[in-house]
Amino acid sequence: MADHAPHHAPLALPDDPQLVTNITHFARALRVAGLPAGPGRVADAIRAVEAAGFTARADFYHALMACFVSRPEHRAVFDQLFRLYWRDPRYLEHMMSLLTPQVRGLAEERQARAAEKRAAEALLHGVARDVPEMPEGAPPGTEIEIDATLTMSREERLKTLDFEQMSLAEMAEAKRVIARLSLAVPPLKSRRSVPDSHGARPDWRRTMRQSMKRGGEIAGIARKAPRTRWPALVALCDISGSMSSYSRAVLHFLHAVANEKGAGWARVHAFTFGTRLTNITRHLAQRDVDAALKAAGAEAQDWEGGTRIGACLEAFNRDWSRRVLGQGAVVLLITDGLDRDEPARLAAAMERLHLSARRVIWVNPLLRWEGFAPKAAGIRAMLPHVDTFRAGHNIAALEGLAAALSQPGDAGEKARLMRMMAEG
Repeated sequence: MADHAPHHAPLALPDDPQLVTNITHFARALRVAGLPAGPGRVADAIRAVEAAGFTARADFYHALMACFVSRPEHRAVFDQLFRLYWRDPRYLEHMMSLLTPQVRGLAEERQARAAEKRAAEALLHGVARDVPEMPEGAPPGTEIEIDATLTMSREERLKTLDFEQMSLAEMAEAKRVIARLSLAVPPLKSRRSVPDSHGARPDWRRTMRQSMKRGGEIAGIARKAPRTRWPALVALCDISGSMSSYSRAVLHFLHAVANEKGAGWARVHAFTFGTRLTNITRHLAQRDVDAALKAAGAEAQDWEGGTRIGACLEAFNRDWSRRVLGQGAVVLLITDGLDRDEPARLAAAMERLHLSARRVIWVNPLLRWEGFAPKAAGIRAMLPHVDTFRAGHNIAALEGLAAALSQPGDAGEKARLMRMMAEG
């Protein structure tokens, strides 16, 4: 009788069983942080370490990275977890301070880099973080300051937190807040008119038609008022590697705007661009935000890639401008302005976009830096051809877009930066 039991390839493990356990725990931390580190990848990692050896740090690092990192956006999380778990034990103290911001004086305070807080939460998942006691041998009078102020609610603090520095839990909560945001816009006055008994202008044609029913006698003067209509919103969202964290949050925001009934927009059109232009408008029409963004991500093949803003804007002007920029459309341009194309080409594409749209609002996450200056060639080429220049790095910045739309004369930071360009 044949033996139908499954046969597995022999798995030779390194001599040190503690290393195998550590690789398994490391994979668990990667899973908590959002990386696909299942049992199959753990087995591959053990085989890779056996083949490459683990005496050299560089070989060990690249062996694990080859097994656990499959997407560019996973690299930052992997690097921070690897540094914390394998290379710098004292780094754990800094990570603990990121997760207990109410305790001061324990570690040097500095702003977390990308993926640091996410890595800390993954590695310290389930670890109790109590307020520490007074250090042994501390001189008399030493105090540990604990910030217990309750002046800002959790949601208010979340609104001012940079998207790039959010943990997984904070980003999930931010998406729920973003789903409640609205982007109201005042209606536009059309040259066409509608009957209005309180209108400021007399309607002589309707007055004469009514008088014909009475044998030419005019019983009253009919009046009319300009008809109002709603503009369309056209969003151009940069999905290159430098914009990854921000573009995902902005797409959640656009989905909420596109699916809000009575928001005022005639229609919301959405395009993504990195190295090529992709129309994702039909995907945002889906009610479920996760399904909508999954479908949009599947169609846009240039996620986390390079940036060719000039070429993508040229493609939009050539293929889509006449279709979607009619009737006074407002353009929302979300990008950091870091471009590989020639500045003259980018400036020409921006000029045509500006002439075709009623208004161009540029949302740039780099504006969050206090010392931001228009030094990059792409930013200098784009800035003269926008009406409003605003930050877009957190929820509060997205809420500020409503103020910009309700005030036609709002230019944001454009005037200040244009002066800097003229002086420099």
